[in-house]
Amino acid sequence: MLPETLPSMNQQSVKPRITRHPDGIFAVDADYVRPGYAAAHIIQHHGRAAFVDTGTNYSVPHLLAALDELGIQRDAVDYVFLTHVHMDHAGGAGLLIQHLPNARVLIHPRGVPHMVDPSKLVAASQAVYGADEFRRLYGDVLPVPQDRIVTVPDNYRCDLGGRELELIHTPGHALHHYVIVDRKHGAIFSGDTFGVSYRALDTPQGPFIVPTTSPSQFDPEQAIQSIDRMMSYAPESIYLMHYSRVTGTPRLAALLKLQIQEFVRIARESEAQPDAHNAIRASMMNLWSKLLQQQGSTLSSQEVSDWLAGDLELNAQGLAIWLQRQRKAME
Repeated sequence: MLPETLPSMNQQSVKPRITRHPDGIFAVDADYVRPGYAAAHIIQHHGRAAFVDTGTNYSVPHLLAALDELGIQRDAVDYVFLTHVHMDHAGGAGLLIQHLPNARVLIHPRGVPHMVDPSKLVAASQAVYGADEFRRLYGDVLPVPQDRIVTVPDNYRCDLGGRELELIHTPGHALHHYVIVDRKHGAIFSGDTFGVSYRALDTPQGPFIVPTTSPSQFDPEQAIQSIDRMMSYAPESIYLMHYSRVTGTPRLAALLKLQIQEFVRIARESEAQPDAHNAIRASMMNLWSKLLQQQGSTLSSQEVSDWLAGDLELNAQGLAIWLQRQRKAME
């Protein structure tokens, strides 16, 4: 029996928000936090399909409704790719897989135990959000059966209806992170490794992008190395969960690496201050405001804050935890 806090699976009452991209790629708004904040992606090729990330339990009716609207049978879904097992990306996997009879869930080796038994992952997320807010955002997280899981080594390749997809490990945001490379179509599905870029923050120069340094495994050197590794494939487009397709990837990669380096400087300079957390937050927001102005943004400071407040808080927490690890390593 499913927990009472799980959403109804009557997706006929749900109108999914779908963005159609080139090459059989569709972004489905995950209905997380606000519209335009998080997207699961569907890849469709020669009658077969795959999901890239699932969103939360509350996203699942939208994903199933999207399959219906796109005319994709549930038994045609071969894969559920979980770029990493943070709750906004993977919290709905256990519920979604119950409705996809042929799908296998592909997970980084470090993430597998947490999806088979989500209790530690849930506890860690509750420590960040608080128990009440966690339940509001994610509900009761279901495990993924072990026999439905494929453990993904680095450079793992799989076939989707004749379309080769390569999965490469990309630590930096999380140690258990991988991205999906679609060489033929010049695309990468990056989870959180290539940052977040909300369409509401686009400027005349193109997308604005920020790194995500959320708790608890952020590592700046690894993050930059992973960005460089993705760029070695010369992708024409990168599909972010937050939020979907961006192009002009060399400019965005440079902007991400600049910010990561600045985040390290900000964190170290704030470390000795009485309220280091708020000092990091203030300096980070000042940096983002400056970069947005340089890109020609005309948004008010309140509009910018509305979109980036959540990332600001999590990034500051992630930098503080990174500093703690640095101090311990020096002891």
